[in-house]
Amino acid sequence: MENDELPMELGKALDGFAGYLSGERAVSAHTRRAYLGDLRSLLSHAASEGVAALKDLELGTFRRWLGSQSSSGASRATLARRSATARTFTAWALREELIDVDPALRLKAPKREGSLPGVLQASQLTRILERLEVSAMEGEPMAVRNRAMVELLYATGIRVGELVGLDVDDLDPDRRTLRVIGKGNKERTVPFGVPAAVALDDWLRRGRTALAKDTSGPALFLGARGARVDQRQVRTLVNKLFEALGDTSATGPHALRHSAATHLLDGGADLRAVQEILGHSSLATTQIYTHVSVDRLRKSYQQAHPRA
Repeated sequence: MENDELPMELGKALDGFAGYLSGERAVSAHTRRAYLGDLRSLLSHAASEGVAALKDLELGTFRRWLGSQSSSGASRATLARRSATARTFTAWALREELIDVDPALRLKAPKREGSLPGVLQASQLTRILERLEVSAMEGEPMAVRNRAMVELLYATGIRVGELVGLDVDDLDPDRRTLRVIGKGNKERTVPFGVPAAVALDDWLRRGRTALAKDTSGPALFLGARGARVDQRQVRTLVNKLFEALGDTSATGPHALRHSAATHLLDGGADLRAVQEILGHSSLATTQIYTHVSVDRLRKSYQQAHPRA
């Protein structure tokens, strides 16, 4: 059901919430699409129950909506996100005085599965990066770019959306740091090591100059036609590299972020330092990587200790 197919008041509320996400919340385009998709689903469900005004939304409406999602096979993680969307929406509507009472205040999200993120071993990453380095030696611009992108993703743990949003001026080669604009337009400075610095220098000298056009603007990483590289291209590259390994179930650029965080902690990095590098607003988010590190430690212990 599209906006114009919703009852007028519900459609206006959806549009108003969209403006709030883009303005005050300044969420990423991906997060905005997820929120609005969830809300459109909720309001369509409410309309199917005869709700035409926001004041008619009740806790039962939300619970039945989530119940229908669960019956359709939605995971607990998805249901948790949709519960959060509902609560964010009704809290906004209350502040805007569109409703007098928050009907989703007592809406509880199901507990998310306690799954650990996919992590690659250091030896696996060495194989990937060595393969990229060999390919880049021939000087083909895309190969030089691919090496620089993957080196930087692993060196810094930045998100793929942050990577593709980088401009040339965000690099400080002398200090080997990167200015990153993360979620909520929050800026942070992230260090990177010598291998990433070498790969970036090679890209700027040999690769980017070969691909850049008048329309390229300040984008750090470019596609074959000179435009800013997009997330889909990076995901395709990383997944191909993982598939070529043949011995990992990790997928997507986020696995490089997980791996960077885990390897930092394995090497003795302070948890709060890792939180700052990753750009997590809450330390609790970063703590999942301590569980990954402990899990790896436990496996090593069980394999090596005679009385494990």
